[in-house]
Amino acid sequence: MSTIEKSIEVHAPLSSVYNQWTQFEEFPQFMEGVDEVRQLDATHLHWVASFGGSQHEWDAEITEQLPDERVAWRNTDGKDNAGVVTFHRLDDDTTRVMVQMDFVPEGIKEKIGDALGAPDRRVQADLERFKEMIEARGVESGAWRGEVPRH
Repeated sequence: MSTIEKSIEVHAPLSSVYNQWTQFEEFPQFMEGVDEVRQLDATHLHWVASFGGSQHEWDAEITEQLPDERVAWRNTDGKDNAGVVTFHRLDDDTTRVMVQMDFVPEGIKEKIGDALGAPDRRVQADLERFKEMIEARGVESGAWRGEVPRH
């Protein structure tokens, strides 16, 4: 299993940053290789992504969600992955977003890419695009403030 840990400071209020992150179907706007995220219900997502020269699909479950604090997930089939995104107020207009993700690289292309640090660079670039997106907008495009207790 490989682990990625990345963070970025976003010049936007905590609630706006968190609210934007909960707009899962907009992930393809800033996540490289993510073709589609479909929210099936309050806690289930279907992902379609292209990397390593192949298209991959999997389902994920939100295992914990606390407004303005954290969103955790794990796959329920397909690509083996799990993680958590946490949100930290630095001041009224600055938020640190931290991502920790565990995944199992499959096949020779993914294993070589992982060894060369490609997933780490991709997650950092995704965070930078997320930062640019919300800072340019100045406001979140939507919000889901529901809570999912840890399970």
